[in-house]
Amino acid sequence: QVQLVESGGGLVEAGTSLKLSCIASGRTFGNFAMGWFRQAPGKEREFVASINWSGRTTNYGDFVKGRFAISRDNAKNTTWLEMNNLQSEDTAVYYCATESWPSLLAPIRGRDYAYWGQGTQVTVSS
Repeated sequence: QVQLVESGGGLVEAGTSLKLSCIASGRTFGNFAMGWFRQAPGKEREFVASINWSGRTTNYGDFVKGRFAISRDNAKNTTWLEMNNLQSEDTAVYYCATESWPSLLAPIRGRDYAYWGQGTQVTVSS
């Protein structure tokens, strides 16, 4: 059974940074793309970033504008989302996800991901 556990969220001030982690278990981590999504209260889920199995391909949501970076270490079954210059509009629950079958891509659609973590809350005070 695939399990994803996020950590690293918290309450921070605008302009500061956070680094989220997602540890996967239950299958060979390195074969699958990983993605980060977020959902703010009253809003739809939004794509944040994704990374393909090798780490050579990454995609970011338009709002990221160079502030975030996704990375992975297949030996540690872990993917990270480093977020810099956080703003109040970044406040949301952040979820990591992984696909059900191995692709060579870094998907940006939520429907391309089959397994989701429980989420970690990020709150940015202005």
